[in-house]
Amino acid sequence: MVTSGLRLRSQVCTTEVVVVRAGSEDAELTCGGHPLVALDAERAGLKPVDGLAGGTQIGKRYTDVEGTIELLVTKAGTGSLGLGSTPLELKSAKPLPASD
Repeated sequence: MVTSGLRLRSQVCTTEVVVVRAGSEDAELTCGGHPLVALDAERAGLKPVDGLAGGTQIGKRYTDVEGTIELLVTKAGTGSLGLGSTPLELKSAKPLPASD
């Protein structure tokens, strides 16, 4: 069950995340093509699926196109975050309002 505040880790690399926004409780969050696991779970030592080793950046937020899920990276790694088989995108900063 995915809920806001949940801390997860990758099975393929050192990536660790905090769920900021959980759109659906049954969402399948992945890293490197494999499901994220609880922070205290053993790392399985799996290899990233081809094309899903783009890496994550510490302190950055990743989201899906609809903006229903948002993850904050607390520890960077080599796998790419995803929602199922769809890669998540790096969330861009909102522009500040112009001041004249």
